[in-house]
Amino acid sequence: MKRNALALLGPFVIAAATLPLAGCISFAPKPPPRLMALTATTPLAAGPAITTGDKQAVQIARLSAIPALGTQRVLVTDGPTAIAYLKGGLWSAQPTELFRGLLAETITVKTGRVVTEPRLLQIQPNTRLSGQISAFGLDGPGNAVTVTFDATLSHEGSDQIQSRRFSARMPVSSQQPEAVAAALNQAANQVAGEVADWIGR
Repeated sequence: MKRNALALLGPFVIAAATLPLAGCISFAPKPPPRLMALTATTPLAAGPAITTGDKQAVQIARLSAIPALGTQRVLVTDGPTAIAYLKGGLWSAQPTELFRGLLAETITVKTGRVVTEPRLLQIQPNTRLSGQISAFGLDGPGNAVTVTFDATLSHEGSDQIQSRRFSARMPVSSQQPEAVAAALNQAANQVAGEVADWIGR
């Protein structure tokens, strides 16, 4: 009986032995040779430390985005309801994280105010910025990119909350990833600069 049982198990033992090898094989799409990122057109220069008190500091909350932007893929809209993703285009992180970093650097450069991390609980900035990215991609039929940020601004000790939409649209020379990335970087910098001017010194 044991010998017969082993004989019956033989094919299954061989099949099971091949499972670890199959687990090493990935059928996921190959990532592009270069990832897309956002860089400030006027980066923060190295130099003396910027010193400020809580009243002048700015805190940027973790940004949210529409569901279609919850990915590292580059969104392409095709009319009011159809969406796709750009072939060969991939962000180095999700747009919310990339744009938040750009906002922080731009605000510091343009206003001279320190931007703090939300997890630093011992620091209580007077100005707090939050918001949602509702557009960050390519308009296929329009051959242009759009960045739209719905910002909310509040101040410590005030019951007033300000809300404002910022948007920038830039034409693209082609719909290749390099051209789309350059146009999106330009549009994102324009929006970040307008947000910094809104916050002020």
